[in-house]
Amino acid sequence: MDREDQTHFGFREVPLVDKQTLVNDVFHSVAQRYDLMNDLMSGGLHRVWKDVMITALNPPRSDAPFSLLDVAGGTGDIAFRAAKAAGHGFQTTVCDINPDMLAVGRERAIKTHLDHQVSFVEGNAEALAFADRSFDAYTIAFGIRNVPRIDAALREAFRVLKPGGRLLCLEFSTVDVPGLDKIYDLFSFKVIPPLGRTVTGDTDSYQYLVESIRNFPKPNAFADMIRDAGFARVTWQALSGGIVALHSGWRL
Repeated sequence: MDREDQTHFGFREVPLVDKQTLVNDVFHSVAQRYDLMNDLMSGGLHRVWKDVMITALNPPRSDAPFSLLDVAGGTGDIAFRAAKAAGHGFQTTVCDINPDMLAVGRERAIKTHLDHQVSFVEGNAEALAFADRSFDAYTIAFGIRNVPRIDAALREAFRVLKPGGRLLCLEFSTVDVPGLDKIYDLFSFKVIPPLGRTVTGDTDSYQYLVESIRNFPKPNAFADMIRDAGFARVTWQALSGGIVALHSGWRL
């Protein structure tokens, strides 16, 4: 099999065509306790990182129409934050390939009375079922590294954005603080998988999630990928010593 037909699944090399199924199995396993595990793994910091993303998104607080596509956001975390920060003209479509994650999101939308502003659609980031130039903004938080063909997903993000629309991508990155990098690695590999086993009964899924972070492109390389997809004014900022990076690009 040619190298271009291979990709990473954690530290394993697998056929490209198999990765999506393997990723689906991971999120099927952890869907019901996904948000709880995010709190435990990050010490609640994921909430701060997501708030930074919503501040950057800056959805209009007026009744002006504004449409957001949140990809790989099945449990609705980003969508709900954005809706609460926005005015009555705001609408979000959450697109996720995993029906189990979407089911959790739909339940949360009803409980929080946001189902009139947040809708859920099953779909693939690499082949979005939306018309060209449909959305004012596109967000993806901690999801892009799980996409088998990241370049294809970025091209789709560009396609569905209106001119003047913005891409925001929040993703784990490369720790750049001496000393913190060693602590972070120790916590990632020695604490998170056993924690996953205790909370969800699943060690392997969290072992994959830890490994997948290490295989994700470094911030400058990922910024180049965003530019290659057609985006302009591409920037990124490191958060929490580089544990996470927020990437931004505009369709001009």
